[in-house]
Amino acid sequence: MKKSYRVNVPVVLNQVPTKEVEAKAKKELKKYRKQLSELQDTMYAHGKYNMLICFQGMDTAGKDSLIREVFKDVNARGVVVHSFKVPSSKELKHDFLWRHYVALPERGKIGVFNRTHYENVLVTRVHPEYILGEQLPAITELSQVNDAFFHRRMEAINEFEAHLQETGTIILKFYLHLSKHEQKNRLLRRLRLKDKNWKFSSSDLEERKLWDTYQYCYEDMLNRTDTDQAPWYIIPADDKPTARLRVAEIIVEALASRKDIVEPELDAKTKSQLADFRNQLENDLS
Repeated sequence: MKKSYRVNVPVVLNQVPTKEVEAKAKKELKKYRKQLSELQDTMYAHGKYNMLICFQGMDTAGKDSLIREVFKDVNARGVVVHSFKVPSSKELKHDFLWRHYVALPERGKIGVFNRTHYENVLVTRVHPEYILGEQLPAITELSQVNDAFFHRRMEAINEFEAHLQETGTIILKFYLHLSKHEQKNRLLRRLRLKDKNWKFSSSDLEERKLWDTYQYCYEDMLNRTDTDQAPWYIIPADDKPTARLRVAEIIVEALASRKDIVEPELDAKTKSQLADFRNQLENDLS
């Protein structure tokens, strides 16, 4: 993959392209899906690493369909998807990272967060009144839910991810960069097609009015939480097939680069008995 989508310099979102078209994206994706499946099998057998993949993006950015298409060839035991909605009453009785920590993948598996712990510095920053529902002892009025508050949360997230990386979690984070015009087209499609009506909510239009605020919050978040141990990638999302291919390429590249992830070898005793085991099975008349 020649082009880098990594956030490694201060990013200005309105200067980053939202559309890229790869002519053979669907065909190429099939190849990467197969590689991803094989790499996950090896990681599962190795048993010392897991992988956390995070997806963020504006409404209609294509997170659900991307996850379905990229991971469809991975063994069902090897990938677990969590879609985080509005926190439950139980979740609100814990710190904001708790529900994400308990959803982390086991060693050998890939965990996919569809919307993530970053909602706590995105949606809540656009709607700071939501923070009052957390009943934080240090927050007594809305004016305290300010930039400094969210920047401290971002530091906590960086520390959380550093800890995960140190204990064997490979972290990749993807922001699906959608244009406002393309979002309009996708919302209209939900209204026009009867089988897509269920996806539409009037709240989508209310959130759309806050587009510029969300873009500011995303930009600040990307610049403050891109780290070597948990990198962000900005994926042009206006063309869905190409976005899916780019994500698959990055995941495969990240796993393939871990040369220490290898299938374990049989112990010497078992190896020496392989011929005997094979003979037993070949001579089994049942």
